[in-house]
Amino acid sequence: MQIIDATQIDNVFSFESLLTAMQQGFAQDFGMPKRNVYELDHSDSNHDAFAVLPAWNQDVIGVKAFTYFPSNSQAGYHSLYSKIMLFSRTHGEPLALVDGTRITLWRTATVSALASRYLSRENSEHLVLFGSGNLAEYMVRAHLAVRNFKRVTLVARNQQKVSALQSTLQQAFPDIKFTVAQSTAELIHSADVICCATGCPTPLFDGQWLKEGTHIDLIGNHHSEQRECDSTTITRSRVFVDSKTNVLNEAGELLLPIQEGVFSEQDVCAELADLAKLNTPARINESEITVFKSVGTALSDLIAAYLVYQTL
Repeated sequence: MQIIDATQIDNVFSFESLLTAMQQGFAQDFGMPKRNVYELDHSDSNHDAFAVLPAWNQDVIGVKAFTYFPSNSQAGYHSLYSKIMLFSRTHGEPLALVDGTRITLWRTATVSALASRYLSRENSEHLVLFGSGNLAEYMVRAHLAVRNFKRVTLVARNQQKVSALQSTLQQAFPDIKFTVAQSTAELIHSADVICCATGCPTPLFDGQWLKEGTHIDLIGNHHSEQRECDSTTITRSRVFVDSKTNVLNEAGELLLPIQEGVFSEQDVCAELADLAKLNTPARINESEITVFKSVGTALSDLIAAYLVYQTL
């Protein structure tokens, strides 16, 4: 059995190859029960959690397990630790133990970009990214693999981190203009694609600020009582998700509008697997606003981990 670490993953992956693998993996038959997230402490001040995500397809079986301890940084630990175990689909023997933390960064950004390939306008020029955490650079690089953005605006509370991110990206992509800004009506109205990858519990912008044709990508929130966008954004948009089962169990972006009576489960247009099977642009026209809400799937972990295993 192989043990595959983060460095090996980075050496193997490109967003182009992973986008292809994700499209093919979501388009084929698979099994994916609802992921189970367990709160380890029921107090309002503690959000420690443990999660288990199983999935399988015709080639491989996998289970991802991760811990999330948001206060860990105060003690010098990472907030998230994760491993993915792969088993043969033919005989069930263990194949590999893969670093799930690094896989999560790559697959989350890739799923976001794959959805954008189907839902954002092909002539999109301005990307706005909320967030400056570990995922931020992956998100920008993934989205640059599917759209020819001319400028990218970074919005984050931590000015030191967002300035460092801007510098790193500007050096990597000298032909693209990278700027740091605040969330304003003018900025949001100028965006063609908006990616939200934050831990913010309240909406990051006013949905009335959105112009026609915008695509909004929501990946940061996993709590039923929190949300990165307001109900106006949802009601103005055609809404797509990575997994109905997971999103409608966890994501306040949809659950809160449902509670308010302005949205329903039936209003979800499609899952990522539906989009991948068609593998064509899913926009009805250039003026519609689209939303993709993702909370993460075991299938995307399985696809990414198996691609590493096959490549090494």
